[in-house]
Amino acid sequence: MTDQKGGSPPENAVFPFSEGQELKVTSAMKESYNTNGYVLIKGLLSSKELEKVNHAIDTSPDIKNNAYGRDDGAGRVSMMTVWNHPGDDILGITGRMRKVVLTAQELMGGDEVYHYHTKLMMKKGKVGGAFVWHQDYGYWYNNGCMFPEMSTVFMAIDPCTRENGCLQVLRGSQRAGRIEHVTVGRQAGADLDRVSHLATLLPLDYVQMAPGDALFFHCNLLHCSSQNNSDQRRYALLTAFNKRANNPLWMHHHPQYTPLDLVPDDAVLKCERLTSSTNKWFMDPEQDTSYRGNKADGK
Repeated sequence: MTDQKGGSPPENAVFPFSEGQELKVTSAMKESYNTNGYVLIKGLLSSKELEKVNHAIDTSPDIKNNAYGRDDGAGRVSMMTVWNHPGDDILGITGRMRKVVLTAQELMGGDEVYHYHTKLMMKKGKVGGAFVWHQDYGYWYNNGCMFPEMSTVFMAIDPCTRENGCLQVLRGSQRAGRIEHVTVGRQAGADLDRVSHLATLLPLDYVQMAPGDALFFHCNLLHCSSQNNSDQRRYALLTAFNKRANNPLWMHHHPQYTPLDLVPDDAVLKCERLTSSTNKWFMDPEQDTSYRGNKADGK
């Protein structure tokens, strides 16, 4: 179902942001999140913040030492590094800024949220794999999170285009509720028959993003991304939040409720740490069992 005809996000889902502003969640943003399933904030990270983030990606030993791949079932692999606690290094601070956390929290209804995990997605040119149609809650449902009161912030580090595998979403699909998922390669994929039926009712949006743009989206929003067949890499930071009230009922490979220490919006610019002074609990791929809780795809 990837690479079908689709359009751009509607105007009512896109909101500009300028450095130095305080990001206020408006009623229009809440309406877009509840109706479209997402909100696209243009320029959430400034060029100076992106310089710091890219420096950390390129030089932090944590990224290289903890990276692993996910097979897309079609011969390609995308690399990622995942951490469960944000820490106090540059990449961790990025997910603790008020403009990130409080925006997600307000869009989710205003109740206290905590850091569920962050991942650096590394989809390299010519080799980066696809991510099949799925809902994030298709994974997290198996982790003891009883309600779909969770959200992800996708922060583009590089340009995200159709050519290098930008996100594709079925606008409004979060309103369909959780869809049955099966295991595809080492991913959890939504039942494609159900996705195909929804695709006849809902618009397909290609979420092309400039570096620094951020997509806040509901955990039941159906999304995918194609293989990166371009020469350009497509890196992104994805920070997931869960409500404190939705604390998982059992321990698993992501944290149960842990209070989140917010930092000011200029914290990344002031931070010089490439590694955290606190334990970030980096993901061991053998411990990531979310996708194994689904039925096999039969192949």
